[in-house]
Amino acid sequence: MTENPAAATALWCVGGGKAELRRTELPRAGGGEVLVRTLHSGISRGTEALVFAGRVPDSERTRMRAPFQDGDFPFPVKYGYAAVGVVEAGPEDLRGRAVFCLHPHQDRFVVPAAAVTPLPAGLPPARAVLAANMETAVNVVWDAGIAPGDRVAVVGAGVVGALVAHLAARIPGTEVTLVDRLESRASLATRLGCRFAQPDDAAAGLGEACDVVVHASASAAGLATAIGLAGFEAVVVEASWHGAGPVAVDLGGAFHSRRLRLVSSQVGHLPASRRGRWDFARRLALALDLLGDDRLDALISGETAFADLAAAYPAILADAGTLCHRVRYDEGTAAASAP
Repeated sequence: MTENPAAATALWCVGGGKAELRRTELPRAGGGEVLVRTLHSGISRGTEALVFAGRVPDSERTRMRAPFQDGDFPFPVKYGYAAVGVVEAGPEDLRGRAVFCLHPHQDRFVVPAAAVTPLPAGLPPARAVLAANMETAVNVVWDAGIAPGDRVAVVGAGVVGALVAHLAARIPGTEVTLVDRLESRASLATRLGCRFAQPDDAAAGLGEACDVVVHASASAAGLATAIGLAGFEAVVVEASWHGAGPVAVDLGGAFHSRRLRLVSSQVGHLPASRRGRWDFARRLALALDLLGDDRLDALISGETAFADLAAAYPAILADAGTLCHRVRYDEGTAAASAP
């Protein structure tokens, strides 16, 4: 393997519901840069499904760009933000190290050395693809202000919702219920240290008793469930990204009489309460440390070879059972996909 191959292969979304592998020019790694050979990347189903469908709103096209995205919304666009690989060229202290980078699905890439974060000792690279989602979950917990003893409901047991519930359940004295319409998520909740309920059962069992409710299902029905579970003067955190199109929000009934607070959470900014002391690098390092729990392997719901990703991508995104789908990069992928 040469230190600076002339080209790499990347996944591109080329039209609504269409993806293909394309050759991408790869610059030589210069001073202060690294060449990374990708081992794994993770598919963040919610966001990537919206991108794949061309549902990034015009107003958000700049803010929703991935750090090393190529192309422009809606299409064609190279997207993704959960790559784990090995540094093959660059500063001596990084060579040979496994690192995480917010990079699209691509078998090799060159980025500034500051854009990669070495994995903590003992963290399997295959699990580190969850780092971006864990960063989001950390931000949600901060925005929610979850405290010891709180009764918490998390509506939506996708990867972000499950990670929020997992983190909240580690706070002493909390009672955390993961709510999802899929009964199959019950075993996941148990593994992550939470209770589980389907929406109707949650409404009957929790009533309006929660101190904090996090909504992460990206659906109007899920948001209505979240609002219904919130107790007097409770906080409802909207952690979903709905993409283009209106979303109905039930602000009737007891919403005002219960004096609820509806708070948005988005990973692109640190909460004001931490902005003076934290930066993105510190938050990412924390996210990687928090992935040391092997119970989190339950969030990997499948794996696909990169060479097969273009054909498999639509079905992965369409499957409601997908959590984090991992992409496996093998030697020779670039050659196999070359035109």
